[in-house]
Amino acid sequence: MSVERLDDLDYPAYTTGQAAQVLGVQQAFLRGLDSAGAVRPDRSAGGHRRYSRRQLLFVTRIRELFDQGHSLASALRILSLEDQLAVARAHIGRLQDLARGLEAAASEAVASDAAEDHPRGS
Repeated sequence: MSVERLDDLDYPAYTTGQAAQVLGVQQAFLRGLDSAGAVRPDRSAGGHRRYSRRQLLFVTRIRELFDQGHSLASALRILSLEDQLAVARAHIGRLQDLARGLEAAASEAVASDAAEDHPRGS
């Protein structure tokens, strides 16, 4: 494994046993999420499940919702909506930054035009 992969959230580095230990869940829980299509781990050449850190973070979010009494279907829907909201907020932030930049440029252009119309010392 190359050093660059250590920082790769999508690199499938964890076996089912390792993932279960890190998350504090049973291996059967992870296999159940795979069977339900909620989390699709990669497979090693031998067919063993391999989980990425991103998948472990997602399973953690599912587990938190389970602990709150949600079903798998509702947990997945909640997570989907949360992710969509995060994307929308990021887009809004970029648009607000763009609008501020355009407003500043427009203000500078108006100030520049006013200075040209009324040169100092005339």
